[in-house]
Amino acid sequence: MPKFPSAVLAGLALVAGVLSGCSEDKTAGIEIGNPDIADKDTTDVGSPEGPVVVSGIPLTADFTVDYAELGTVVATKSLLKAAAEDEPVLLDSFDLNLTEVRTYASYYKYMDDYDATKGMRVWPERVESSSDEEPLEDSSALLISFTKETYVDDAFKNIDLMDGGYLKEIGVSFAPYVADDIYGRVMIDGEYVPFVYDLTDFQSLQLRYHYSQIAIDSVNKVANLSVVFRAKLFTEGVDFSKANISEDGVIYIDRKNNSDIWDELNERFVPSFQPLRYNYVNAANEDSTAYVADIWKGIAADVGENTLINGNFKSPFTTDWILVTQFGGKADSSVIVEKNGDRIMKVDVTAGGDSSFSVQLLQENVALIAGVKYQCVFTIWSDVADSITARIGSYDTYKTVGFSKHVYVGKTGQSIQIEFTPEVTDPFARFELNLGKKKRWFKIKDVQVLRQN
Repeated sequence: MPKFPSAVLAGLALVAGVLSGCSEDKTAGIEIGNPDIADKDTTDVGSPEGPVVVSGIPLTADFTVDYAELGTVVATKSLLKAAAEDEPVLLDSFDLNLTEVRTYASYYKYMDDYDATKGMRVWPERVESSSDEEPLEDSSALLISFTKETYVDDAFKNIDLMDGGYLKEIGVSFAPYVADDIYGRVMIDGEYVPFVYDLTDFQSLQLRYHYSQIAIDSVNKVANLSVVFRAKLFTEGVDFSKANISEDGVIYIDRKNNSDIWDELNERFVPSFQPLRYNYVNAANEDSTAYVADIWKGIAADVGENTLINGNFKSPFTTDWILVTQFGGKADSSVIVEKNGDRIMKVDVTAGGDSSFSVQLLQENVALIAGVKYQCVFTIWSDVADSITARIGSYDTYKTVGFSKHVYVGKTGQSIQIEFTPEVTDPFARFELNLGKKKRWFKIKDVQVLRQN
């Protein structure tokens, strides 16, 4: 499971979380993602009293430079560090044009023209008759100063994070400011020497932040994204003492001057924002895409760790498990507490629907690493002996990224074990149990996707 401090996801952009009781069970069940209830403005926020009406949550954002030591990756305001008096490298002026904000989410309701891989543009707002993909006018850009700490409030007030989907990422896009430079000072032989770092190698860039990097408080209706530029990641270990200093006493760092340092800083520039992943277009019109290693490490499971959240169903009021019914399928879910304290998820399929995926019990945000071995383990039984499909796929392309297996389910509990090695890295893979086509009930316990190496 993610090792970041979780954003307050209870109540965040859930399709619907409606508690549904069952007379034989000791604990209320969970039914989330059912199209029949998707239009209700209720969301389970973990209250045992039941659903709570939640209004929209607008987004705010701050943009700043942090001088904390390397290894601090959580962009929390309280952890930010101002520059010391003897800071080896100081950034004096650093501006970018903010051109776009997009959200990336999964939905279990109809979304007209929504493309999960492209996300949804939430700023600037689309004007009537304009396309989500139309190029933006220059006047739409918002000048952001990282050195002066820009805080964006009013411009984002119409962004609603409670839009009926499961939020995955927020993407912020920039273009270099007209000046195309970062101005700063570096200490050499006990004295500060000014430098100018040229940004012309970047035509545009997008930073995509994982949901756990976004501070969301659904109770107080506050959400903030901190876009923090880590100064030490950008400059520590760069040998400025070998730089050529111009006649005017300035270190110019660009394609012609101090090009070795320029290349080194270009490699560090985008990862220094510490998003989960990024893409940028350079001056040669080449597109680069990558994950930021230390952020990804904080999300992916360690060896022996379960990548699923609440796989033992210990938390009865959970938004981690999703029950989806579609194409004629109907079902209810509940949690049964055994005498020894173990919990069983019961899915009562009252109408099987047209296909196996007419009823799905699933969990998203399964972080998988390409080439790493995993083992999926769960116990399942039913009142009707027959096969189901167990699968790990992609939420945005729907392709299989882990495995897809037909599993025979008997009338007594049996442990299912499936080993697999994904070919692609995916922070938001989706574990699915397809339970449709027949009227029957299932009982499921101890679900794990364990990292093996």
